[in-house]
Amino acid sequence: MLTAQPMTDTHTATGQARIQARFQACASEGRAALVTFVTAGDPDLATSAAILTALPAAGADIIELGVPFTDPMADGIPVQLAGQRALKAGQTLKKTLAMVAEFRGAGHDTPIVLMGYYNPIYSYGVDKFLKDANAAGVDGLIVVDLPPEEDDELCLPALAAGVSFIRLATPTTDDRRLPKVLQNTSGFVYYVSMTGVTGGAITNYDAVGDAVARIKRHTDLPVAVGFGVKTAQDAETIARGADGVVVGSALVERVRLSLDADGKATEKTVSAVTSLVSELAAGIRSAAKAAA
Repeated sequence: MLTAQPMTDTHTATGQARIQARFQACASEGRAALVTFVTAGDPDLATSAAILTALPAAGADIIELGVPFTDPMADGIPVQLAGQRALKAGQTLKKTLAMVAEFRGAGHDTPIVLMGYYNPIYSYGVDKFLKDANAAGVDGLIVVDLPPEEDDELCLPALAAGVSFIRLATPTTDDRRLPKVLQNTSGFVYYVSMTGVTGGAITNYDAVGDAVARIKRHTDLPVAVGFGVKTAQDAETIARGADGVVVGSALVERVRLSLDADGKATEKTVSAVTSLVSELAAGIRSAAKAAA
């Protein structure tokens, strides 16, 4: 089996250890982890920070924080619109790292994974980014446009710096390709339940379960399933066979629907997100109770 690449002794293991500990804690409760995605800076910095702060108490076990980018090729309309709102409000990678630092400064230990594209990191400077990300308390990265063949660009430096590099596997990742995808993956494996962009609907839960089982034959890392999870029932169904359930588009859509006619946050914006997170967490716990 393939597992995460060992870290060098000269770097801390905070990021990798925090993610591993959270999955282990969830497993000890007999349940999957709830991984929630929100876009940093959506619909504005202050509201986004308030959402981030509220997610752990609502039931989020791991938080994916989207880094807005002008050309989000893997994202469906809801996440694209969230990124546009954030960019319009002035969100930057530097501000996103500051959000994480503030979150950590408030005493939160929920793992945070930055998810996005390589261009903003490249523009920031890889070495500087990893140093600042580590200092802020970022635990992992998902960079959707860097394939395993480009691991020298960011994946290997991130692992050496103690930051997990989480890789995506898809329905088209066959057994011949899978070992390459898993080679330097750390933290967990993100299984994309369908081909295409975010925001679709899962049509074959049995196929998802079979895919998760196949991936787990190749690695000891936890496998989390995302794309198409919208409701507590979806989360409950996926949680029966996966180590984690990832929800994103449904949450950023809750943000959009809570905004006023001018696209500004309202007093309902934070609770619109956290109420769905609580429902999803309850769905996952229902799956655990049914299996007990």
